[in-house]
Amino acid sequence: MLERVTEDIKAAMKAKDKGRLDALRLLKSAFIENNTSAKPKADAEVAIAHVKKLKDSIEQFPAGSDEVAKIKKEIEYLAAYVPQPLSKEDFEAMVKEFVSSNPGADFGTVMKAITPQIKGRFDGREASQIVKTIVG
Repeated sequence: MLERVTEDIKAAMKAKDKGRLDALRLLKSAFIENNTSAKPKADAEVAIAHVKKLKDSIEQFPAGSDEVAKIKKEIEYLAAYVPQPLSKEDFEAMVKEFVSSNPGADFGTVMKAITPQIKGRFDGREASQIVKTIVG
């Protein structure tokens, strides 16, 4: 994914798209930092974590400010590098399918099996609430 980001940086430079260029450079630095760490993660996890940080940082600024608009634009630019979000209905179907194929599965078993599949695609807190209502 690092090569793809590098190519996209070149394209953004040629197009003189400063917003996209800045967002991609930050993502590339996150990849490089990860690759030089003691325990590197998968590129997708790094991209997910970077976008999550951006989403969390929106709350630090007043609604409607220029900074919030800038961060939202960065998130749009980086959407192509993170897995597509999972709808609530798709998640519920995934949980129901797991529970039906594993009778007697409890909350912990379901969450342990489902979490890797939804990482970065569905909110963990909402996922646990849904699993609790389905499993009981």
